[in-house]
Amino acid sequence: MNDGVRKDEEFSGTREVEERHRVNEANLAKWMSENVEGFEGPLTVLQFKGGQSNPTYRLNTPGRSYVMRRRPFGKLLPSAHAVDREFRVISALGKQGDFPVARAYALCMDDAVIGSAFYIMSMEEGRVFWDPALPSQTPEARQKIFASKIETLAKLHMYNPEKIGLSDFGKPGNYFARQIDRWTKQYRASETQHIPEFEKLAEWLPKTVPAQERISIVHGDYRLDNMIFHPTEPRVLAVLDWELSTLGDPMADFTYLLMQWTMPGLANVDLKALNIPSQAEAAKIYCDYTGMAVPDLNWYFSYNLFRLAGITQGIAGRIRDGTAANAKAIESAKRTVPLSQASWEYAQKAGAV
Repeated sequence: MNDGVRKDEEFSGTREVEERHRVNEANLAKWMSENVEGFEGPLTVLQFKGGQSNPTYRLNTPGRSYVMRRRPFGKLLPSAHAVDREFRVISALGKQGDFPVARAYALCMDDAVIGSAFYIMSMEEGRVFWDPALPSQTPEARQKIFASKIETLAKLHMYNPEKIGLSDFGKPGNYFARQIDRWTKQYRASETQHIPEFEKLAEWLPKTVPAQERISIVHGDYRLDNMIFHPTEPRVLAVLDWELSTLGDPMADFTYLLMQWTMPGLANVDLKALNIPSQAEAAKIYCDYTGMAVPDLNWYFSYNLFRLAGITQGIAGRIRDGTAANAKAIESAKRTVPLSQASWEYAQKAGAV
């Protein structure tokens, strides 16, 4: 078994619920019987192996399975882990009928039920690929999986937020400036070390923000392992993990997608031999669908890496505070310095001195 297939198996599936993540199952079952259409117990609760931000559970009943996402227990940053926002965006997209997303059943903002806010959605049975080189797939399937992933993002960006009930899902304008401010604040709130490159970026990026030309729903973490693919067909069945979604500039998601070709997983593989689209071919699929053009990528790659550094520093802060939800969090926290350094390298290519 090669490392990629092993990785798919290591992160996929469920396990017994960790002691620190246990919830009151009797309360949960009672709440679901009153709030989830068609629910019939008894209920069995398991925890998914993947996912380290909002703890995620598989809820099995004799008739069907559900997924529960909840806020972590303990002290949290004010705007983090907003499960109500996740629930709202998947509800709105699910109503469109043609976007691949889980069915949103019910949201609970009452901490008294299980100790934190949570929501219930459908369990979509399919495949999650953790290795973007797709070692388990045929060359033909790889090409189609990437095309489906890219076209699904393009489709998301073509919705008019106002027309699908999300006009107030975020402040529409000035997206990058607000995001830079947000992740700088998260970094400061979670700061565990001094990183010179991050400090230079926090000063340079706000002064050089490109003009925003469009407004769309932005997913915020659009990558292969945040989607479920059909069990046998090479197509997206459900896009997951909407925690960072908001209204903003679709260039954020698009350039984050393109940056994945520079990261471990795709950067050092023979794309042609694997029949995976090149970065330019991926951009063309998206641009043909949306009518957008590819910008100068250096500023955007710098921004995306800066944002990831803010996120990983937040994880480091959660480890310090005892609220990180996954052992893999420690690995993520160690990435803050290299991410900041790589971001500064792109910034220099974009003209920073």
